[in-house]
Amino acid sequence: MALYSASNSTKIMQQAVPNQLPLLPLVSVVVFPYNVASFSVHRKPNINLLNSNNLADNVICLAAQKDQQLEVISGLSDLYEIGVSGRVIHKMNLPDGTMQAAVQGLTRVRIKKVTAFEPHYMAEVTPARATTAGEDTPQVHQKIVEALEKFEILVNLDQNYSAELVQVLKMNIKGPGRFADLLATYMSLPFKTKAEILCELDSKKRLDFVIRLLDEEIARQTVDREVRQRTQIAIEKSQREYLLRQQLKAIRNELGEEGGAEAEVEKLRAKLEEARLPEHAAKECRAEIDRLSLISEASAEYNVVHTHIDWLLSIPWHATTRDNLDLKRVRRVLDKDHFGLEKVKDRIIEFLAVLKLKKELKGPILCLVGPPGVGKTSLGRSVARAMGRKFERISLGGLSDDSEIMGHRRTYVGAMPGRIIQSLKKAGSANPILMLDEIDKLGRDMRGDPGAALLEVLDPEQNHAFVDRYIDVAVDLSKVLFICTANVLDTIPGPLRDRMEVIQLSGYTLEEKEQIARTYIIPRQVEAAGLKPDKIRLPNRTVREIVRGYTREAGLRNFERRVAAICRKIATRVAAGEISSDTVVEVTPDQVEHYLGQRLWLPEGPTRKPEVGVVTGLAWTAMGGDTLLIESARYKGTGQVKVTGSLGDVMKESVTTALSYVRSHSAEWGIDPEEFARWDLHLHFPEGAVPKDGPSAGVTITTALISLFTGRPVRGDVAMTGEVTLRGKVLPVGGIKEKVLAAYRSGVRHVLLPKQNEKDLQDVPKEARKAVKITLTEDVSENVKAAMAGKPRPVKR
Repeated sequence: MALYSASNSTKIMQQAVPNQLPLLPLVSVVVFPYNVASFSVHRKPNINLLNSNNLADNVICLAAQKDQQLEVISGLSDLYEIGVSGRVIHKMNLPDGTMQAAVQGLTRVRIKKVTAFEPHYMAEVTPARATTAGEDTPQVHQKIVEALEKFEILVNLDQNYSAELVQVLKMNIKGPGRFADLLATYMSLPFKTKAEILCELDSKKRLDFVIRLLDEEIARQTVDREVRQRTQIAIEKSQREYLLRQQLKAIRNELGEEGGAEAEVEKLRAKLEEARLPEHAAKECRAEIDRLSLISEASAEYNVVHTHIDWLLSIPWHATTRDNLDLKRVRRVLDKDHFGLEKVKDRIIEFLAVLKLKKELKGPILCLVGPPGVGKTSLGRSVARAMGRKFERISLGGLSDDSEIMGHRRTYVGAMPGRIIQSLKKAGSANPILMLDEIDKLGRDMRGDPGAALLEVLDPEQNHAFVDRYIDVAVDLSKVLFICTANVLDTIPGPLRDRMEVIQLSGYTLEEKEQIARTYIIPRQVEAAGLKPDKIRLPNRTVREIVRGYTREAGLRNFERRVAAICRKIATRVAAGEISSDTVVEVTPDQVEHYLGQRLWLPEGPTRKPEVGVVTGLAWTAMGGDTLLIESARYKGTGQVKVTGSLGDVMKESVTTALSYVRSHSAEWGIDPEEFARWDLHLHFPEGAVPKDGPSAGVTITTALISLFTGRPVRGDVAMTGEVTLRGKVLPVGGIKEKVLAAYRSGVRHVLLPKQNEKDLQDVPKEARKAVKITLTEDVSENVKAAMAGKPRPVKR
């Protein structure tokens, strides 16, 4: 591209521009006045124009096209309004049917209308008068100098510009408008930007526009140069390291040593081929190995990538154990390891039966809920042994960081996968039994919510593509059998609880404890103490003494500790030579106190005489069922009520409800309504350090208040439970089996239960139902009638 001669330009400029000119739309180049441009022509109308014989002095109208992809224009709306009149100074036909043309821009013209479309375009034009006022001022000259200096800077930054352009510009400074056009011609600007410069008729604004573009281009080129320099430095460093590694490799080969990092990469590639990873995991692992091959062993990132690859290769993607589907054998194993727990055993048998018929089944999510010591955790191991699966236990108690479940991102120092992936690796199987122990004791803090993280893990519809943050690859958990354990359901989040099949485990009866002790616990503890099994005897009478006097609990954890203590003391005597290892040692009930110290609980029986205002209630806690004594007293005052014993809001509301019922029905019970204003009341729930809550003590509180105001004593061998309403109706409550067993263990022989809980009695063991009289009530009056003993005592009014 070059300037046309000044004399020739002046001659042409003196020619008048016709009103009608052949129109040549441009899509690749913008032609400015006084400048020459060369371009190729391939569209038929434009080729027809250049081949036309009626070009007046070869003058045509050159217009920039708005849409560069448009093949045929439809009118003026497809063109920029300002174009250039130009003279065709050269044209040449090319072998491919296109033409090469060179034109020189003359003057700016305003396109008024497209008047013809065939055989080529014609346009009606008028001269576009440029605004030239104030061009010859020091300020304008300063801007021209500024533009020239900035263009010189751009030439130095971008090697695509020729250094001669600066000299050409210095020789052709003829006003701000022409100088701006010349700069725009030489600069590498987008087609649209050049068209906008052409449309600007104010010469000073046009120069300002070009200066802004120069600033932007200089800034971009400066950044590009800095990036290129940094890239060049990095490339040179990489090349240097590569050469050094090649030299080190050659030295090692001379010394007969293995190839260091290269050998390690090859080992990893071989492991990848042997591991038979899923396609998506293999692709990720292959990319990581390729990345490792480019990293220096001295780099900190080397160990991070290597560890990630090791984890990908160590996950048991396809390794599974074969399930034992002999249902009779599985039942024998479960019965041998655990006494009772029929619901759980039946559910496992059902799962295996479906698996045997269908051959493929998504693992269910079982949640065993019950008090401590009833065998929830040990049951998981037993199930794994019965099914022939690997077993891993994950303790969730106190866990408050969701990264323990989902894994840590590899950007952190010391990052590692979550416990789910770790357990899979330890098990070495894709279908193990994973026990999530103490799921009801999950925490939650600023580090995340593990309960929410478990939603994906325990959802059979999602866990086939579980993504650990560290592994960052989908892992199939659908073959895993998850078994969760909990003491209570209340603290498990609702969405998480909804994903699990809950199986309730209740406490054991005395007969069941005797059976478990004789079959499992005593032999295990005798063996643990190094004694001969046939030389130690603990009769059933001794077992009952330990259970009743030292371990009043729903499970058998403390009982096993007591048996272990007895075995250790006997082992100490054998080791000291006091008795022979072949001597048969029988521990009688009378000797239990010698081994374990004084009794913790008194013998069973009617330990409490009938009392006024004192009633025995039944409670259900995470430790199982328990009895709850409620005491009431009154003294002269103004009708105030005091409640003590670490009560929750619901239990306090039960006190209010009970008192409102007694006051509103005082006539039925023969109570003077004025007494409620003359006496202050105090209700106390012993064991004040233990928090208590729930509505099930409502009927017990009501009975205590009626006894207090009527003076009628309540029998000490009667216990009751049930929620009470303001109408005196007794509503159903939960934990009936645990509460009846608690009464049975405590020596209570008469229990009052809500009528609507009758359906729950089928879960109560037969021996407990035989030993405890159960009365079903619907109204407070029925409870009072069954619980009161004798006639009212005289009460001071």
